[in-house]
Amino acid sequence: MKKLKQEKDIHEISKYKYGFNEGELSSFKVEKGLNEEIVTQISKLKEEPEWMLNFRLESLKNFNKRPQPNFGPDLSFIDFQDYYYYTRGTDNVVNDWEELPDNIKKTYDRLGIPEAEKNFFMGINAQWDAAPVYEQLQDDLTKKGVIFTDCDSALKKYPELFKKYFSKLVSNNDNKYAALNSAVWSGGTFIYVPKGVKVERPLQAYFRINYQKSGQFERTLIIVEDDAELLYVEGCTAPIYSSNNLHAAIVEIFVGKRSHVRYTTVQNWSDNVLNLVTKRSIVEEDGRMEWVDGNIGSKINMKYPCCILKGDRSQGDTISIAVAKKGVYQDAGSKMIHLGKETKSKIISKSITFQGGTANYRGLAHIGPEAKFSKARVECDTLILDNQSHSDTIPQNKVYNNQSQIEHEATVSKVSEEQLFYLMSRGIDETQALELIVMGFLEPFTKELPLEYAVELNQLIKMDMEGSVG
Repeated sequence: MKKLKQEKDIHEISKYKYGFNEGELSSFKVEKGLNEEIVTQISKLKEEPEWMLNFRLESLKNFNKRPQPNFGPDLSFIDFQDYYYYTRGTDNVVNDWEELPDNIKKTYDRLGIPEAEKNFFMGINAQWDAAPVYEQLQDDLTKKGVIFTDCDSALKKYPELFKKYFSKLVSNNDNKYAALNSAVWSGGTFIYVPKGVKVERPLQAYFRINYQKSGQFERTLIIVEDDAELLYVEGCTAPIYSSNNLHAAIVEIFVGKRSHVRYTTVQNWSDNVLNLVTKRSIVEEDGRMEWVDGNIGSKINMKYPCCILKGDRSQGDTISIAVAKKGVYQDAGSKMIHLGKETKSKIISKSITFQGGTANYRGLAHIGPEAKFSKARVECDTLILDNQSHSDTIPQNKVYNNQSQIEHEATVSKVSEEQLFYLMSRGIDETQALELIVMGFLEPFTKELPLEYAVELNQLIKMDMEGSVG
């Protein structure tokens, strides 16, 4: 019996498609642990200006003072002194794929990054552990004034623009993990889209944690000026290790008047990654921000993309999925904060739990006193595939004027024997029948993904669900 259980456990682990490891390649890493000396060393290695070093040290003090979140999963087990806060795979960022070290190139080739760049994306930024390794942007966008680089480079090349927006939406005392990121941040994505420019095909960033017991703390800073448009896609994976990796990112997005930004994430970390992320956008008059947020992996995931609808008639939308199997705790959702008049928001959340997983929706719809004639809609749907899994809906809906409205709808359901019997009576076996039901449940999310990502997502979920019937 013990042998059979071991074989089953190995089978479960091996199903994670991206858990391979081409070797823990690292050209440099700081000592393990977190203190003023480590933070100062990181800043000096990056040759940063004094204001950034002071910002980091202040952030570290904030981190040490702030408690763990008083909601969601218990995070008290994290030993912050047991991580490497800065490792890098190469010494330089390259724009020729062939110049990457073989181990990194093999990994990204297996992940399909070069093929995606060639066939679909207008630019790509790849990060390995704490540092960027590759970036490329099509010439026609460069000629239009679009900037697409990592945040380390942006700090040096565009210091005034960077400093104007950096940490303005998410302060270094916003929460414990925002303070941690602010102290040790590295790499990430910087995008600037000038007024009137439309980026019609997506830019992509890809984040890979490769070193065991390391952290990844990237910053994403996106500025889209008035009358402009941006489609952005990010993906993330990590090898499977016996110990946890820590990922605590910050995303800040500024959406100009009459502009449109769509930010798509397919988070597919391995089940040993703690994913603790702060994402926030601010939307000006007649602008629109869309979060398309896929949460498939990670041991613990806490992520609540936010829209601050500052401008009149601005709009925010989030459509998300959370998939939780054994050993996975998904605590995800969205926040919509209405400040301008006639603002609109919509949150659609889909959760699936099986094999004893936990997937909770946690969200906020806030309509302020000046946000008259505004509308917010929240839809939370959960599909539970067994009797061991768990899901809660934890919404906060607040309206501070009597000329606006909030709609909230939540459903929790199980796959019924009648549904399975109907499909099986049409010649479909039980496993395929369950897959059809699940994919139909997720269809509102998958139809919003680029085709390549939608196909990949379907395959990932099918692999995760193996063994869920019976």
